[in-house]
Amino acid sequence: MSEMITADLVDLDLSADTKEAAARALAERMAALGRVTDLAGFLADVATREAQMPTGLDGGIGIPHCRSAHVTEPTLAFGRSAAGIDFGAADGPADLVFLIAAPAGADDAHLTILSALARQLMNAEFTAALRSVADTATAAALIRGDVTPQEAAAAQPEAAPASGEAASGSGEAAPASGEAASGSPQTSPADAAASAEAGTPDAAPAPSEAPAAKDTTDPVTADPTPEQPFRIVAVTSCPTGIAHTYMAAESLENAGREAGVELVVETQGSAGFARLDPALIAAADGVILAHDVPVRDKDRFAGKPTVDVGVKAGINRPGELIAEVRQKAARGETTAPAAAGTPVERTGEPGEGYGTKLRKWLMSGVSYMVPFVAAGGLLIAIGFALGGYKVNKAPSVMDHFVWTQTDSWAALMFQIGGVAFAFLVPVLAGYIAYGIADRPGLVPGFVGGSIALTINAGFLGGLAAGLISGAVVTAIQRVRIPQALRGIMPVVVIPLISSAVVGFLMFVVIGKPIATAQKGMTDWLSGLSGANAVLLGALLGLMMCFDLGGPVNKVAYTFATAGIAVSDPSDSAMKIMAAVMAAGMVPPLAMALATTVRGRLFTETERENGKAAWVLGASFISEGAIPFAAADPLRVIPSAMVGGALTGALSMAFGATLRAPHGGVFVVPLIGNPFLYLIAVAAGVCTSTALVVALKTLRGSAPGAPGGEREKGEHEQAARAGSADREQPVAA
Repeated sequence: MSEMITADLVDLDLSADTKEAAARALAERMAALGRVTDLAGFLADVATREAQMPTGLDGGIGIPHCRSAHVTEPTLAFGRSAAGIDFGAADGPADLVFLIAAPAGADDAHLTILSALARQLMNAEFTAALRSVADTATAAALIRGDVTPQEAAAAQPEAAPASGEAASGSGEAAPASGEAASGSPQTSPADAAASAEAGTPDAAPAPSEAPAAKDTTDPVTADPTPEQPFRIVAVTSCPTGIAHTYMAAESLENAGREAGVELVVETQGSAGFARLDPALIAAADGVILAHDVPVRDKDRFAGKPTVDVGVKAGINRPGELIAEVRQKAARGETTAPAAAGTPVERTGEPGEGYGTKLRKWLMSGVSYMVPFVAAGGLLIAIGFALGGYKVNKAPSVMDHFVWTQTDSWAALMFQIGGVAFAFLVPVLAGYIAYGIADRPGLVPGFVGGSIALTINAGFLGGLAAGLISGAVVTAIQRVRIPQALRGIMPVVVIPLISSAVVGFLMFVVIGKPIATAQKGMTDWLSGLSGANAVLLGALLGLMMCFDLGGPVNKVAYTFATAGIAVSDPSDSAMKIMAAVMAAGMVPPLAMALATTVRGRLFTETERENGKAAWVLGASFISEGAIPFAAADPLRVIPSAMVGGALTGALSMAFGATLRAPHGGVFVVPLIGNPFLYLIAVAAGVCTSTALVVALKTLRGSAPGAPGGEREKGEHEQAARAGSADREQPVAA
């Protein structure tokens, strides 16, 4: 296999002045070597990862990176900037820029090499050598691990004997960067330097080594001295799992050595992870969790003094985290013990109220239900399109199916979709219970959801069944039982007792009142007309565009799909579904149109995202507008909400109907009054486009666009703020 970085992938005089331009310059080198097949698509993937969290690190380092289907093999490109480029680090611009590209299905060996490079960036000698190296071949060899920083430094006089002044200048540049980095006492390169001075030259393994093994196999030092050192276990993880995960691990390990504590890290990265030895966890005096994605098997660390922070805190201020966990241990501050990890009040993150927990439980059920809605609804809609509205009267295809008849295929599609729809309420209830009580909640949740269907309690019954199942299971788990019986609890006892209790409550106690409430809601929807219907359409449009695939969006979407998830949905329910889908298409289509008609108001990355937003919006994927909302929420979100409300109201006023819960413009043939429906969508898109263009015009041109340099600081600050606050989206 070709090397991941060669001299052709190194630019020692990177002239870009923005992070987007830097990524493009380095990506063009990858594309020239055939390692990136679609430059625009790859840059869009880089921008999406950058929107999740800035990739600048203290010490003058920028590490834009992503996984992408447009990458043919794992590749690194390196650029050195004399002026520095702002990647969002707290201590200022980066002069060392690494673009890390991994294929969407990269194997563990390659990702291990990439993670080892990330660890090397915490080595002060390594970064100093990169700042002083004079030729691209040596820089590539240094990054690959073919030469050591000392060998690279020794080779410089031979590589450029006639450029003594230049070498001197380069030599002065490195200390300057080091001084800048040391301005913050917790800067991770400084920690690495201290580690190196303390006689730990192996702090950054060569790229060919596997760092994950190092993290999880270091034994607790069995020092016979009277006092054991303070022992810490840590977990690091980031959304991509390539760079920040391993840099945080290296930074924490270096700081641990400097502080004289025993610190072992579990890196939950793309290369997989090996769980810490339970004996290490049991013996630990404290825990540090530095993560931007949920920690897997977090309950292992319950009952210990714990510091829970983002992954960048593990990179930039590891010494502070170690001091904080030691202070918590001294004060006796611990998390709740693992034995109390299953009750309802422990579900969710620490410090969350019941309202937040309830939202998470409900969204857990909805997120698992949506694929059934999409598959079943589209199949039913195809059945109606092929066989007409009498297809629901067709006999079973088991009894009558003719390969050459369209009606038979229509009946087949309709009946498969009906079977998929039959799972909606049980899946909703089962995974709400799963969100509360984990796997033991699945059985009573599915049973309760099926009972809700049997007694015609519908989605309201499913919601109640899921919540009751989770509560019943957690109550059972509180009961102390003999050790000999614990093995059969999750297999026999919990499913048996919880299913019986939930079944009794659903059949005998609460089922009938819920069924009555469900019927009342259905009758109310069926009676909607005139101004009430238009106002409901406007409200649903506002909700669909408020958080672009987040919880509010999902409430509106679930409300709509609940109405059509029956064998014979009412006309009002189909109007609501049409309004919800129309409004959800507006934000990405509006952003795509805005980048087309006023490109100078958007960054180059946003203009690239605008091209993809055409397809995403047409497909009813509201998340296509998230990169724009993350960078400029105060202008984009209100504009999208106004357009979405207008579209929802017009769709209801025009009487457009829809049986399919998803599909965008691709299901227009299944829409009632399709021409007026498209007019409603176009009106909302044009309104949102006009508003966002007007608001951005008041601000001025975007950074990276012609005439936009004076606005660079404002825009990038907004982008960082937006990406920090945005929740990870769920497909609409």
